[in-house]
Amino acid sequence: MSLFTVGFQTLLYKETLRFWKVATQTIAAPILTAMLYLLIFGHVLEGRVEVYPGVSYTSFLIPGLVMMSVLQNAFANASSSLIQSKITGNLVFILLPPLSHWEIISAYVLASVVRGVVVGAGVFIITAWFADLSFVAPLWIVVFAVLGAAILGTMGVIAGMWAEKFDQLAAFQNFLIVPATFLAGVFYSIKSLPPFWQAVSHFNPFFYMIDGFRHGFFGQSDVNPWTSLAIVAAFFAVLAATAINLLRSGYKLRH
Repeated sequence: MSLFTVGFQTLLYKETLRFWKVATQTIAAPILTAMLYLLIFGHVLEGRVEVYPGVSYTSFLIPGLVMMSVLQNAFANASSSLIQSKITGNLVFILLPPLSHWEIISAYVLASVVRGVVVGAGVFIITAWFADLSFVAPLWIVVFAVLGAAILGTMGVIAGMWAEKFDQLAAFQNFLIVPATFLAGVFYSIKSLPPFWQAVSHFNPFFYMIDGFRHGFFGQSDVNPWTSLAIVAAFFAVLAATAINLLRSGYKLRH
């Protein structure tokens, strides 16, 4: 059966329209937050820190902020939609129609990718005025942005299925997603860390998403982009398989 059925298209449209209807909250607010990060960190560290030769700190920071916005908003889209549907009781209207597990997961994840990329593009457009950016390898930028958003969208689906109330979802985001993102090299290169923390950073898959994304701008990175791509792709495959199995089993969805 083709993935692009009417049911899949309808669910994708519903999930996309859901965040677009409240764009001030879901798009404008994250862009403003990233802008504040840039103004604060750029003002404090510009001229004092040079992470890559010939690259200003502000230029280094912008791709990190863009990718951070992509990841966090992709997660928020799928997770918040699922938990709201569970709490309000309208999740039944998604589970009852003849939608396959792949169609349901794909619709949620693709909508998350759309939101993440839209927010990331907005952050880039606003912040790019503050520094000179190059595009050494644009394909890497696109690949890591889309794959990173898909990963966080899948994590959002898993978190949305697991959580039974907003407090649990907030804990998942505040104690896992946000720390993993902040400690993935958004504001610094891991080469500036002590050896022990460098080693720890290599166990954080978010680091490879951000490092590979940044490589597309400067052609410089802490890890070979092909290595980052392999790790990120493997991580996505594991998460996708997990999400499919949880959905197939009706984990915390069918009572």
